[in-house]
Amino acid sequence: MTRLQGSDLLALGFMTFALFLGAGNIIFPPSAGMAAGEHIGLAALGFLLTGVGLPLLTIVALARVGGGMPLLTAPLGKRAGILFAVAVYLAIGPLFATPRTAVVSFEMGVAPFTGNSGTPLLIYSLAYFAAVMFLSLNPGQLVDRIGKFITPVLLAALLVLGGAALLVPAGEIGQVSADYQATPFVQGFLQGYLTMDTLGALVFGIVIASAIRDRGVTDAGLITRYSVIAGLIAAVGLSLVYLALFYLGATSQGIAGEAQNGVQILTTYVQHTFGIAGSLLLAIVITLACLTTAVGLLTACGEFFSSLLPISYRVVVVIFGCFSLLVANQGLTQLISVSVPVLVGLYPLAIVLVALNLLGGLWLSPRRVFVPVMTVTLIFGLVDGFAAAGFKQLVPRLFSEMPLAAQSLGWLVPVLVTLLLAAALDRVLGRPSPQLA
Repeated sequence: MTRLQGSDLLALGFMTFALFLGAGNIIFPPSAGMAAGEHIGLAALGFLLTGVGLPLLTIVALARVGGGMPLLTAPLGKRAGILFAVAVYLAIGPLFATPRTAVVSFEMGVAPFTGNSGTPLLIYSLAYFAAVMFLSLNPGQLVDRIGKFITPVLLAALLVLGGAALLVPAGEIGQVSADYQATPFVQGFLQGYLTMDTLGALVFGIVIASAIRDRGVTDAGLITRYSVIAGLIAAVGLSLVYLALFYLGATSQGIAGEAQNGVQILTTYVQHTFGIAGSLLLAIVITLACLTTAVGLLTACGEFFSSLLPISYRVVVVIFGCFSLLVANQGLTQLISVSVPVLVGLYPLAIVLVALNLLGGLWLSPRRVFVPVMTVTLIFGLVDGFAAAGFKQLVPRLFSEMPLAAQSLGWLVPVLVTLLLAAALDRVLGRPSPQLA
């Protein structure tokens, strides 16, 4: 029976860390830290919960069921499970997350030298997605290419940037913005949505398991164990990066107070602290971070859709890579504005799905619990998504009066109530017969 050595486990953890560390992971913590100001502690805690804790729990849930998203969604029925999986894969794939990696890496790493016009973005994105597709067409070599070569370079650059943020801050911690005055924890929690890491974990789970199998490991128990270890290594690395970037943002109000997003905050800080050398360092960090995430996302999409449709893995990778190239050239602002409502709608479903699976031992009939709870979550997720898209006038007043509705968490109380009722009914009805289970 094949077992992984310590160096292989470390490389697997590095690969997992690199898969998660992408565009959103780098641009959103600085802006959240700047807005949180003196409330940086609570805001960072909320951010870590959705940006690190939920993705780690998702990897654990996937490892426990021994497979990918179809096993997580099995109690919902095949059709509902496929629809949810397709929505998640498209969101983290060619529609939002994958194109965002190219645009963010361009605006932070290349635009300071070439300008922010359409032609440099087109040239850069062509080269970027050519590299992404090249790395994705041979997924069995992900650990070697990313875990052992690309990630160490990325980590070294992050150590320099994170160390500078802590040891050479641009100033004192700034003032709290209006949004973070009353509920800094909730605001940080919602900002963690934007990393897309919980959705990413739903698809990276199968990539991690495949990478383990490609090293010769066949025992299901070992695959589960190694997946969890890789997730823990990635969680530690992501937490350190987030905390450093939160502090960087909180102490940069004096030099970047007018910045509109994390891209501008980071760019201003590195130019202030390092000059041209800082811009080059940032270019390396962002390009490598985004490249590795894009490879993981494209690989996951290729494996999922090639198993769902009569199309080969390589064809899916090429089609989705080219489509991502087209979407990327629409610009970062447009991508973020469109993705936020979708994430607000999808994230509650992902959170509840993972929670129900982690509590799976409590249900006598999982379907009795999953179907009503996920249905209520879907309804409130759609409502919150419409509200986030600016269509609050279309939302019935009842939904807007729910607890935490103003913070896009109106789904929480109704879902908990539904869960308690469904769990009680599950106990009353007892264990179903084998034919109905």
